[in-house]
Amino acid sequence: MLKILLVSLLIMLQPAMAAETSGDVMQAGMVNPGFHEKPDWFKQSFLDIREDIAEAAQQDRRVLLYFYQDGCPYCKKLLETNFGLRDITDRTRKYFDVIAINMWGDREVTDLDGNSITEKQFATDLKVMFTPTLLFLDEQGKVLVRLNGYYPPHRFGAVVDFVGQHREKEGSFRDYWAKLSPVAAKGVLHQDESYLQAPYRLAERRSDKPLLVLFEQKDCVNCDELHLDILQRKESVSLLKGFDVVLLDMWSETPVQTPAGAQSTAAKWSKQLGVQYAPTLIMFDAGGQEVFRTDAYLKAFHIQSAMDYVLSGAYREQPSFQRYIQTRADALEAQGVHVDLMQ
Repeated sequence: MLKILLVSLLIMLQPAMAAETSGDVMQAGMVNPGFHEKPDWFKQSFLDIREDIAEAAQQDRRVLLYFYQDGCPYCKKLLETNFGLRDITDRTRKYFDVIAINMWGDREVTDLDGNSITEKQFATDLKVMFTPTLLFLDEQGKVLVRLNGYYPPHRFGAVVDFVGQHREKEGSFRDYWAKLSPVAAKGVLHQDESYLQAPYRLAERRSDKPLLVLFEQKDCVNCDELHLDILQRKESVSLLKGFDVVLLDMWSETPVQTPAGAQSTAAKWSKQLGVQYAPTLIMFDAGGQEVFRTDAYLKAFHIQSAMDYVLSGAYREQPSFQRYIQTRADALEAQGVHVDLMQ
């Protein structure tokens, strides 16, 4: 009974504690999500922390301990929003072995002193008071940075780089952050009046245009760049007119009728399609069959080429997108149009 009361109190206190610790106030209206599946790239550890540190060091990585509990809305936010961004996921995987610890769990942990204890005792010993708590360790097991609560992507990514690149040798994280000052996401979905609007009955479209579905999330700097820069360019605007466009929050419960006629939600459909990162652009032909997708960080030329690849029907004749974009780039250069892949 005491444990249940503590868990309930902990969940109620998370928003205030996370905001106080990180300095970033989360959105209101977060709900208890229950169990949330961890990314499959988290390390499947035997929970001998000394051994984990040694193994990570052999691969030139460090250990990141992630303390969670089921029913933690900020844990859900971390896993979905932060690790829903490919650049953050790639950098975290590059620099760290991430080990999930249930702060109320009973699995056996071998701590840094060689003691065999439970997860919950390990959490208590490390003074884990709420979730998520993330401990970034060095090669001796020293905590270099401790995050007590949720950090939004731009700040979390800075911590990943600071510890992963061993920048603690140059000074404190506070000083590093002051110099870096990364840009926060706008925190909105960039809906446009030209896009298809709810209710989304995609199987009932009366159009011979292909369908472009943009799966995104609000906390996404790359989504901001896509809409505020790339899709605003003259060539992009022209290409977009060839599609019926739908913008969906990949984590939302927005009702959607899929092109195949199934009744679903944006979250369920994105999971069914294997969408893991924002933004992901999935293109369907007029018959509702997926023909191409992009799910990585791309600049304007590649985004435009992806749209043209589908609109022109080139995907039917040229199965290699890389060969297609090279041919397209050569053709543009021959017309006197310089192609800069990073603009």
